[in-house]
Formats: sequence, structure tokens, C-alpha cells
Amino acid sequence: MTRRIVGPFNRVEGDLEITLDIEDGRVAAARVNSPLFRGFEQMLLGRDPRDAIVLTPRICGICSVAQSMASALALAAAQGIEAPPNGDLMRNVILGAENAADHLTHFYVFFMPDFARKIYEDEPWHAVVEPRFRAVDGAAIRDMLPARAAFMHVMGTLAGHWPHTLGLQPGGTTQAIDAAAQARVLAIIAAFRRFLESRLYGDRLEAVAALSSASELVAWSRRPGPAAGDFATFLRIAEALELGKLGRGCDRFMSYGAYTVDGAHHFRSGVFEAGTALSLDPSFITEDLTCGWFQRGNGPRHPSRGVTMPDADAPAGYTWCKAPRLGGNVVEVGALARQVVDGHPLMRDLVAQDGGNVVSRVVGRLVELARLVPVLEDWTRRIMPSEPFYRQGDMPSEAEGAGLIEAARGSLGHWISVRHGRILNYQIIAPTTWNFSPRDGAGTPGACERALEGAPVRSGETDPIAVQHIVRSFDPCMVCTVH
Repeated sequence: MTRRIVGPFNRVEGDLEITLDIEDGRVAAARVNSPLFRGFEQMLLGRDPRDAIVLTPRICGICSVAQSMASALALAAAQGIEAPPNGDLMRNVILGAENAADHLTHFYVFFMPDFARKIYEDEPWHAVVEPRFRAVDGAAIRDMLPARAAFMHVMGTLAGHWPHTLGLQPGGTTQAIDAAAQARVLAIIAAFRRFLESRLYGDRLEAVAALSSASELVAWSRRPGPAAGDFATFLRIAEALELGKLGRGCDRFMSYGAYTVDGAHHFRSGVFEAGTALSLDPSFITEDLTCGWFQRGNGPRHPSRGVTMPDADAPAGYTWCKAPRLGGNVVEVGALARQVVDGHPLMRDLVAQDGGNVVSRVVGRLVELARLVPVLEDWTRRIMPSEPFYRQGDMPSEAEGAGLIEAARGSLGHWISVRHGRILNYQIIAPTTWNFSPRDGAGTPGACERALEGAPVRSGETDPIAVQHIVRSFDPCMVCTVH
């Protein structure tokens, strides 16, 4: 057996290092290290609770709206207030726009450039794929970036600016829009839809969202229109490289539920395992510190009672990431998990065949993107400019609250405790904390660590390409992981 350290990874948000034990040309075991400690939870202690909504978005420049949203909902729970319908709709469009942009960025900027690498130059498809998906200056990047930039004007119109907007507040949104601004947002989303339908899918979004099985997906990708799209190009590469056999994780999926509409989630909350949909009880969430560089507590704790005290010399520690668990179990979060929990037939069929893997994670994002953009249009149309967007609330001197949402990369939770008008405790579990967690006290590897087991390592490889594909299939955001 040999040991190899892979990292730092390019095209990954933040710092990441992975230790691989390699035996007989395959990964026997993996340990994922988040090497950068940032300390946002410590920064918040003793502050006015309202400071949380200013500081937590700075955790990340990619998913700052998600952090704002989780913080706003935690404060709203502590204050005991709910946003008016316009506030919910506006927050849905703002968060949904960020999530949609993240899915697009992952596909074009983070994931597809790996197939333009020299290691694949002998593949029959490489001559076509390399000039389109080459990192930095490929044709796909040149197509996508202007479309993404134009789409992000949704943020300027509805949230003031992006990233780090203060437009999302416990009682709704501070920005009220008129009919003219509403029409501008609809025009922006329509232009984004045209890009997706012409370049990414080669078909209507509704047709992609309606795909119901793996066989139907394959047949669709071979039709003249879709076959010219970038999604179908990925599917052909995936079939040639057998990526569906790569990176199978724990096959236990969780979603907090996404986007509140009329008091219910648009994408359902829950857990999906072994073909069975289960309800989600957040009280069963715990954080295990066994393999993290933290001072040990009295066993795993619920995040509302969590403690984050760094200890770089902690025995058995190999990462700054905690190990969140649900009822003691590892779960995978993200777009695939959301769509499986919500009951999308294509995603459940893919998982039934080969579990969570490189292909199903990418397909999950692109199916979710196709489902999300039409509802962004619907939510925007439902906004009533003459109605309230915000409801004022007061923070009690003693309070607790939790904000559980779905960011692009999966389940994000903020937990706050307020004593004597100040933050006594603030704990965050980010999506990549779930997916890139270390081993727990039972020695069970996290979702990505499990998915890396069995990955092939080619002779002479220093940065195994299969490892790269698996890691990027989770779309890690390491700066959120440790926060």
C-alpha cells in the first residue's frame, strides 16, 4: 500500500487536501482535509444578534445569499416573526437566482474543463471537447460568462447588489419593487432561459424537467436538438468513460426543503434511503469532533449546543471540518439529494440503478436548473408591488432560533442562542461540511471519503483524474466548510 497526498485542488472554492491510501491501483481509503480555519462562529460571540446577518454572508463570495438567508431565518425564528408573502417570493427569487448561477458555474467552470485535459487526448471525442471546454479560454466559457453576468442583474434589482447583500432580513426583504422592476426581472430570466435552451440543453426547460427515467434521458440526448447541447456532450463523455460507476457514496440523501411558497417547501424536505422516503427530524442532527482539530466535548452534540474551540494538536485530528451526522448516520446533500427527496422520477431511477455517483450528481444539478428557472418566472409574476415586502420584529433579550435552507450545494443550517441581548452561541453546518466531513467516533468515513474508495489510479498519475472527477461532482465550497 502507498500513501499519496493530493492537493491543493484547482477550480475548487477554498483550500482542499486529500490523503489517499492506494492499493492495487485503487483508492483503499481517503481522508479529506479542510486546512483553513476561519473562525466566523467565534467572531459572532458576544455581538448584537443583528450583526450575524452582516458577518455570515462574508463566509463565502459564491453562496453569500444562502448564508444571508439562513441567518435571516434563524433571527426570524428567534424573533417569532414571518415574512409577508411578497417577502417570501422575493427571497425565493434571490436565493434561486444564486443557486441557478452556481449550478451553471459548476458545470462550465469547475467540472467540464477536466475533460479537456491532455490525459484524454487519445479519446475520440477529445478533439471536439478540448476547444469548447478548455479552462479559462474555451468556447463554452466565452458563451456562458456573459449569460451569467446578465442573469446576475436579478440580484441588483431585487437585493441591491451581490454578493453580501443586506436586502434579506428576518422580516422579509428591504427592497420593494414596482411593476417596471418586475418586468425587468422577467426579461432577465427570459434571456437566461434562452441561453440554457439554446446552448446547454438544446430543448425547452420543461422537456428536460419532464424526463422520467434513465433510458428516457439517453434517448432524449440522442435527438437532433438536445444532441447539440452541452448537457448531451457530457452524457456521451460519461458513457464512454463509465463515470456512472465512479464515486458512489453512502446512498442516504437529505434535504431541509427548499423555497417557501404559501407556507410549504417547493422542493420537499426529508430523507431518502434504500428506495424509501422518510421525514426529517432536525433534532437528530449532531456534530462529531473525533477527527477534527477541536477541543473535545462530551460526545457528539446538537448544533444548538455545539462548541467550536480550535485545537491544532487534538489527537486523531486531520481536518478543521467537523463530522455532522443525522441520527448517527452519514448523509449526502446537494441538488441530487434535493431532487431525490422531492421525488423526481429520473433522479430516483438513476439512484435506484447506481446510487449517488459522478453522473447522477451532475445530472441532478442540470435537472434542478431546468426545474428552477420556470418557477423563478412564476414567483416573479406573483409578486404584488402594492403589498408589503417586510414585517418589523424585535429581538428578545433571551431567544433561540434555527435557519435551515437549501443552498446550491445542499443543506445549510444556522443555529443562534441569545442571552442578555447578545449572541451566546452561533453554530453553522454548511453543505460541504456534510459532504466532506471526516470520520466520526465510530470510524465511519464522510460522504466524499466513502465515494473516493475504489477510485482507479492510473500508473504514473500524481493527481488521479478519477479523484478529481469525484471531488468536483460534489461541487465543494471549502471556505463554507469550516467558516
